[in-house]
Amino acid sequence: MSGKKRILMVDDDREFVAATRMLLETNGFEFSSANDGASGIEAARRVKPDLIILDVMMTTETEGIDVSRKLRETPEMKKTPVIMLTSIRRAMNLPFAFEPDPDLLPVTAVLEKPVASARLLEEIHKLLGA
Repeated sequence: MSGKKRILMVDDDREFVAATRMLLETNGFEFSSANDGASGIEAARRVKPDLIILDVMMTTETEGIDVSRKLRETPEMKKTPVIMLTSIRRAMNLPFAFEPDPDLLPVTAVLEKPVASARLLEEIHKLLGA
């Protein structure tokens, strides 16, 4: 088994996933992806990622929020860092930013799309202690 950190991305934007795959693999991470919440949860159980990048709006407008709660209910995923990466605030014209919350939004960090590659890598390194 390699010493590479495993990152799972759950996002339905195939072009964004492909660009993120290239960025993360180039920077030494093992990458896998799923394009909806149900397959994301299944992939998380199978892959056992060191970190999960999760979109909000996929099949439904709040699918990623539901997935984040399900992940926290899964014993082996309870402590896995989750970066919520979303454009929901802009898409829905919300006057507030999303913040991690243990009950409402159980993620480790929230980043707004579009996110600069350097900012995403910075957050990943911070959360993985790499």
